[in-house]
Amino acid sequence: MQPMGKWLVGLAKEILGLTYDLFKLMIPVIMLVKAIEELGGIDYISAALGPVMDLVGLPATMGLVWATTMIVNIYGGMIIFVSMPLTEPLSVAQVTVLGTMMLVAHTLPIEGRIAQKAGVSFLYLLALRIGGALVLGFILHQIYSYGNFLSQTNEALWTPAPLLDDSLQAWAMGQLVTLLQVFVIIAILVVFLRLLKWSGIEKLFARALQPVLRFLGLGERTTSITIIGMTLGLTYGGGLLINEAKKGDISKRDIFGSMSLLAVCHSLIEDTLLIVLIGGDLSGILFARVLFAAMLIALIMRLLPKPGN
Repeated sequence: MQPMGKWLVGLAKEILGLTYDLFKLMIPVIMLVKAIEELGGIDYISAALGPVMDLVGLPATMGLVWATTMIVNIYGGMIIFVSMPLTEPLSVAQVTVLGTMMLVAHTLPIEGRIAQKAGVSFLYLLALRIGGALVLGFILHQIYSYGNFLSQTNEALWTPAPLLDDSLQAWAMGQLVTLLQVFVIIAILVVFLRLLKWSGIEKLFARALQPVLRFLGLGERTTSITIIGMTLGLTYGGGLLINEAKKGDISKRDIFGSMSLLAVCHSLIEDTLLIVLIGGDLSGILFARVLFAAMLIALIMRLLPKPGN
């Protein structure tokens, strides 16, 4: 077989192997989440979260929004948010706090299983994301309240279209489309990463970001995957980390640090824009989130024992 043919076969095996591993994790969890949703499990979780909302300056009813976001996804939380009748309107500051918490802790069953497959504890990721969301939400609430910042009434830029078909069949077709999109994006990313390594651009990225990586306590081999995860999402960054963990090209310590970073700060483009649509301000949903993630991961990595200790 010609070198190009071997390269293509190897590439196809890597793409199929990676998507197979991801789908083995995602499909059972997607079905479980649907069952929880249908059985009313989200309502029980939101009731438990009601008192917690007061700590971050939000009405108890926002517990349902955050519970839906954590169990299902950001889109589900957004739909609940814009459809929920309120006794009094929320301020931009309140929506920014809520939106930031949604961005830090969402889609936990699926993304937690992906992190677990990469070698990071599921319970650790849950504690990191839920705890991180609450801490950051509390900090933002205190800052906004102290300076009376963003106190104007919030006006959402987006209103959901009416659901034309809420049947189980329509839901299943929607999930199939999502899985197909994941396959296509993973294929593009695997090719992209190979080209980065082959061209030497990955090393240039690592050198340029060396001060940032050093501050975070991450090795240069995590550079491209961390960038992909932070811009596109934990599913893709985590999937690539699973692949690298199998190869043994990245140390367990760096995988742990990179996954921890992606857990609290990922999909900076798409997810941030989604929260902008419901009225969130960039001061919290982007700038504070990135700064908080950097400080938190730098602290966690310094508390970890160094290799050889």
